[in-house]
Amino acid sequence: MPTQLILGSSSPYRKELLQRFGVPFECHSPNIDETLLSHESAIDVVKRLSIAKAHAVHSERLLQDKAPNALIITSDQVAVLGNEVLGKPHTEENAINQLSRFSGKKVSFLTGLCVFNQQDESYQYTLSEYHVYFRALTHNEIRRYIAIEQPLDCAGSFKCEGLGICLFEKMEGDDPNSLIGLPLISLSRLLRERNINPIG
Repeated sequence: MPTQLILGSSSPYRKELLQRFGVPFECHSPNIDETLLSHESAIDVVKRLSIAKAHAVHSERLLQDKAPNALIITSDQVAVLGNEVLGKPHTEENAINQLSRFSGKKVSFLTGLCVFNQQDESYQYTLSEYHVYFRALTHNEIRRYIAIEQPLDCAGSFKCEGLGICLFEKMEGDDPNSLIGLPLISLSRLLRERNINPIG
């Protein structure tokens, strides 16, 4: 049985979420190209990138001669408006454009989760979907919000665990943690199947 947990992410948000379980883990940032491919659906994007991140961390650990005895946890998320797949804004201008387009609309967030077993190179994958209904936003509200929280590394250009909650009319989904970047309900189930239970 794997004896170590690795969070394959450099995201401080995912790290904070996994810390809630109170189990020891290490962080290892995967080195992959996260460019969205034009022919891919949102479902395909998050699955491909979640699994690719796990394989990347696995390969990098083997190159470092580290024992292949870990469970690697990786995740990826995109926002979907209509049929358009949107990633992280990276710039203030892009963030302003995203939130301006979201104003008064429903946006879906798809979050892929992969738990990869280094010992036999098997993995389990799940998909979480969460819906956010944005209220009508003024241009000044959008600019001020982005200036305050700088959500440039967040899919959808907001932090729902912070001031971003003020942008919404309502939210729908099974696990609000998936909106932050890591579906903890699904992860808890997958870890229990591996005999890792934070509450015994």
